[in-house]
Amino acid sequence: VVWLLVLSLAWLCPALGVEEKEREVVAEEEEEEVLSDELEEEDDVLVLHEHNFARALSEHQLLLVEFYAPWCGHCQRLAPNFAQAATTLRNESNLVRLGKVDATAQTALASEFGITSYPTLKLFRDGNRTNPVDYTGRMDAEGIVRWMQRRAGPSATLLQDTDTAAAFVSSQDLVVVGFFKDLGGEAAQVFLEVASEMVDMPFGMAAEEQLFQVYGLSADTVCLFKKFDEGRTDFPVDPTRGLDTAELTQLLRIHSMKLVMEFSSETSNQIFGVKIPHHMILFLNKSSSDQLALQDGFRAAAGTFRGKVLFVVVDVTGYGAEVLPFFGMTPADAPTLRLVKMENNRKYQMEQDSFSDTAIRSFIQAVLDGKVKPHLLSAEPPEDWDKRPVKVLVGKTFEQVAFDETKNVFVKFYAPWCSHCQAMAAAWEELGERYKDHEDIVIAELDSTANELENITISGFPTLHYFPAGPGRKMVEYKSARDVETFSKFLENGGTLPEEPLVVSKSPENSTGEPSTLGVDESRDEL
Repeated sequence: VVWLLVLSLAWLCPALGVEEKEREVVAEEEEEEVLSDELEEEDDVLVLHEHNFARALSEHQLLLVEFYAPWCGHCQRLAPNFAQAATTLRNESNLVRLGKVDATAQTALASEFGITSYPTLKLFRDGNRTNPVDYTGRMDAEGIVRWMQRRAGPSATLLQDTDTAAAFVSSQDLVVVGFFKDLGGEAAQVFLEVASEMVDMPFGMAAEEQLFQVYGLSADTVCLFKKFDEGRTDFPVDPTRGLDTAELTQLLRIHSMKLVMEFSSETSNQIFGVKIPHHMILFLNKSSSDQLALQDGFRAAAGTFRGKVLFVVVDVTGYGAEVLPFFGMTPADAPTLRLVKMENNRKYQMEQDSFSDTAIRSFIQAVLDGKVKPHLLSAEPPEDWDKRPVKVLVGKTFEQVAFDETKNVFVKFYAPWCSHCQAMAAAWEELGERYKDHEDIVIAELDSTANELENITISGFPTLHYFPAGPGRKMVEYKSARDVETFSKFLENGGTLPEEPLVVSKSPENSTGEPSTLGVDESRDEL
């Protein structure tokens, strides 16, 4: 028997050795496959990882890389547009390509390029991986293509004679032409920088003296030609200051917009992207000829505030119907006017709507001068609002509850559609049950989509604030775990957690001061 065992082992051991060697060979082959620098593609997009990244940079003069996470909804929505742009650009040139990196798997690359959110797009030029350029264009196929094309070729067309210049100026609704005596000068270089970023309109350059004369110019000037409103806007170059990139960009964005914009799916990005601090809005029903006529006075007032106030018309029966709840309005409220301060979404309303240009100008100036109080939304309080374990606050009852000097009030500011709010709803109800019999502790909630507060701005959901008893209108923002036990510990410790002290701020009085602005974190839905 022993002999048979020895023979068996004699046969078995070599076999095991062979099998082990085969496994090692397979492992080596798999390792070689992983370590390969071959460039594979999906829908014309290069699939990049740490082993082929350098090769991709060396083979493509311009490489736009998307760093994504497979679970990211924004990345999933971008994917078809990114692929479509990749196909378009590949058909145009071999020098310009698009690639993608799964940043959750390729952590070394994500760390190297400081990727902290998804999707993040970076442009690599001439194989340089040290200083990639952040993508600043639109997140659609056309926007990506335009952005890359502007960087692949000259950002501005050189105009050398009157016929070429005339054809260029009339080629599109919006055209920018920089007239410079010295195309190599500093002002011209700033102009080219602006042109490389503003890809939604064509840029041209001219230095010929004849062209200066034809267009009535004697010194360096940037001209915006447009087939609407005043037709042309000139921005002379200050001989001392020269041109500033940010300033010229903002001027071109402001003056490239119509004096009065109509809110639509095509214009919404432009309206909110221009960063004009106030929006004056005329809500009307476009099916009513009487209401359409109100646009005349509205337009007449617009020129006075260009760059400070953007004038927008919203059709309450069309695309604009979607924004009515934000103003607490229905289509029956039209025609009416509202002014919005974009910094904090404060809304201002005339005491009585008057649609003359004089009345509109006076109202806007009064708001800008701080002489008009904001119009604050408030729902009606439920009949049993204070009988429930969680008290239901509205705009008109908030002050008396939150700043009751005999109570410690813990308030959840939420939005009905917010997934994070929904996830913590049960915990908040349980907290209310736990403290419903405490004389000095109130657990409450306020729907911030239907109620506004004069001195507290809510910018993300949920936001949790603790208002301690006593004088001074103190306010503590809670930023810790959202579970009942941590909430309770916070309350029992008088509005603080030993391991994470919270910053106490003084809420300004109603009559004066700027409203406090709250930050947004990853566990909240941004407003």
